[in-house]
Amino acid sequence: MRLDLASVLLQWGVGILAFLYITSRGRLVSLGYGWLLRGVGALLLGGGLWALLARDGSSTARDATAVLTAVAILGALGALAVSVVRRGAGVRAVRARSAARAERVAAMAGGAVGESIGTSTGDPDPGVPEFPPALDLVAPIAGVAALLAGAGTLGGPYALTAYRLVVGAAFLGVLTDAMLLGHWYLTQPGLPRGPIRELVRWAAPIWVLEVVGLLIPIGMVSVLTGSISDGYGGILAWMWAISAVSTGVLILVTWLALKERSYSAVMAATGLLYLAILTGFGTDVLARALLAP
Repeated sequence: MRLDLASVLLQWGVGILAFLYITSRGRLVSLGYGWLLRGVGALLLGGGLWALLARDGSSTARDATAVLTAVAILGALGALAVSVVRRGAGVRAVRARSAARAERVAAMAGGAVGESIGTSTGDPDPGVPEFPPALDLVAPIAGVAALLAGAGTLGGPYALTAYRLVVGAAFLGVLTDAMLLGHWYLTQPGLPRGPIRELVRWAAPIWVLEVVGLLIPIGMVSVLTGSISDGYGGILAWMWAISAVSTGVLILVTWLALKERSYSAVMAATGLLYLAILTGFGTDVLARALLAP
C-alpha cells in the first residue's frame, strides 16, 4: 500500500467531517465549532485534491477520486454556508441551557438586576430555520467514496487497502475532532461532557480496528518479525508498536480523566488527546511507510 500525501490528506479531512456530524447532530455545541471543522476539513480535502492532480499520469480511478473529492469539498463548504446564513436561529439545546442558567441567576439576583440578566441571552430569529445536521453527511459520504475509488491506485489487495484507508480516516478524524472539541469547552462554558465523551467512546473501538487492520498480512507483523526490513534494524518497527500501544493507553486515560468532576479534567483530557494525535499519526502513517512497496 503506497504512502502518498494525497491519500493521507483525504483520510484526515474525511475523518474530521464524518465525526463533525456525530457531534453536530446532538445540537449541544455552538455553531462556531462546526464552522471551524468544516473549514479545516475542506482545507485538508483541498490539499489532497491538489496533491492528487499533481501526480503524473491519469487513470479512471484517479479521475473518479478527484471528482468525488471535489464533491466532498463542495459539500463541506455548502454546509458551512448554510450554517452561516442560518446563524440567527442559533442552536436549540444551547439556547435552552443558556436560558435556564440565566433564569437561575435572575432568581438569585432578584429585582432589576435579575430581570436584566434574565433577558440578556437574546432570542432567536423566528423567521430563520435552524441548521439541519444532515447536511454534514454530504461531505463524508462523498469523501468515503473518494477513498474507495482511490484505494485501487495505492497497490496491495483492494479490500485490505480500502479497509485501511477508511478505518484510518475514522481513526485520525475522531482523535482530531475530540482534541478540537476539548478546546471548544473554553469558548462555550457550561457545555456538558457528553459530546467529548461520545467521541472518546468512538475512538476506542476504532483504535482496535486500526491496529488489527495494520497487522493483517501483509502487515506490521511481517515488519516486527523481520520478514520485511524497516531499513533500521527493527527500530522503526518497534517505534510503530510503541505508537500503537500508546494511542490505546492515551484513549483509556482520557476516558478516565473525563470521569473526574473538576472542570480542569476536560483540559487534561484535551492535552492527552494532543499526544494521542501524534501517536495516532505514528500508528497510521508510519505503518503505511514501512509497508509501502
